[in-house]
Amino acid sequence: MKKLLLLLPLIFLLTAFTKKDTTWLALGDSITYLNDHPDETGNRVTKGYLTQVTDQLKYIRYINKGYNGWTAVGIAKEIEKLGLQKADVYSVFLGTNDWWAGMPLGTIQDYQNNTGNGTYYGAYRTIINKLRELNPQAKIILITPMQRADFVYLGDMNNNAWGSYKEKNGQSLEQFANAVKTIGSQEHFKVVDLYHTNSLSVKNLVKFKRLKDPATGAYKNYPYPDFINIPLNTASDEYPYPVDAIDVTYDGLHPSDKGNQIIAGMLVKVMKKL
Repeated sequence: MKKLLLLLPLIFLLTAFTKKDTTWLALGDSITYLNDHPDETGNRVTKGYLTQVTDQLKYIRYINKGYNGWTAVGIAKEIEKLGLQKADVYSVFLGTNDWWAGMPLGTIQDYQNNTGNGTYYGAYRTIINKLRELNPQAKIILITPMQRADFVYLGDMNNNAWGSYKEKNGQSLEQFANAVKTIGSQEHFKVVDLYHTNSLSVKNLVKFKRLKDPATGAYKNYPYPDFINIPLNTASDEYPYPVDAIDVTYDGLHPSDKGNQIIAGMLVKVMKKL
């Protein structure tokens, strides 16, 4: 009996400090999708942010609902067809493709008034409504889009885009990041603000972009911002981000292992407190 009495406080302590199994559904675009498709990064990525989070928090199991190239507007329109399921925690990491596609940002009133999927704010409301329908008690984490350098797709250089240092269709990527922060503030959601994180700023995304010097025709490694306005001939030039150019991203847009580690570290801090 005495031994049993001694064991009871120990059992209580172990139970109190053991985290219960948690299901995390991560909704996102290619940055999320690539976690489970390293072959599509040319194996430049070995561990995405989902894996890096669950490596550190063993009680969490992730469900990857990343959609390559999709916008928040596109996801909102197809929300009932995506097979989203009940989870304990949801994260939403969208916006970079909305910005590049020129989707209208809208205003917080579009979110508040549930005006539909014609704007980024409105689409976000559709997404949040669905997550709440799936589990009203779930914790929701919003992740802002991160800054971007000039993106050049590893598999096809004709798929390229300029960085967030320049507006697209009169809108800045920062406006989309701030929209996420505004929604998070209104809803009292945790927000992981990648856009305003210095280690993920545009100057840190790649070490250089390898391009031909317009004056000499010789290849030269141009750091940011020197590569802005230096032309890339997608038909004949070499891929501008060789392996030694990789820093926080491997292609100007998608996080490398280092970038994913930064994102995961920020998410872990939030998830530990949920």
